[in-house]
Amino acid sequence: MLEIFTVAGLATFEIYAAIPAGFAFGLHPGTIFSASLIGGLAGVFVAAFLGDQIRAFFSRNKQPKLDKPKVGLIYRIWDKYGVIGVGFLGTMTVGAPVSLAVGVGFNVPLKKLIVWCCLGVLVRCALFTTVGHYGMKLF
Repeated sequence: MLEIFTVAGLATFEIYAAIPAGFAFGLHPGTIFSASLIGGLAGVFVAAFLGDQIRAFFSRNKQPKLDKPKVGLIYRIWDKYGVIGVGFLGTMTVGAPVSLAVGVGFNVPLKKLIVWCCLGVLVRCALFTTVGHYGMKLF
């Protein structure tokens, strides 16, 4: 039982660490998927609902900054794919908490962002658990 909670707890912050930990504990792939999905979704909601409070805390004493040129990978993803790119693709690459932070920074509607981040967590857990399961069969 402790192993399942460990996998879920790790998935709250980073799914890349949770799924290999589940295989290291010798858990069934279905259990790993379920625990990492629950932990990942919990991470999405924690980051989403604490994100506004964290932003308010840091912006309280923040000096207004000058407009910077909008270049870089995240701006190109935002311009090309919008909320789907930030929510889904961001969750698949860097994780849901970072994607939510970027989305909040871009003033994306939180409900849409949460939906796409949750879908990203679902696909990410399914994909990496499947890859891990069949990868372990090679050994």
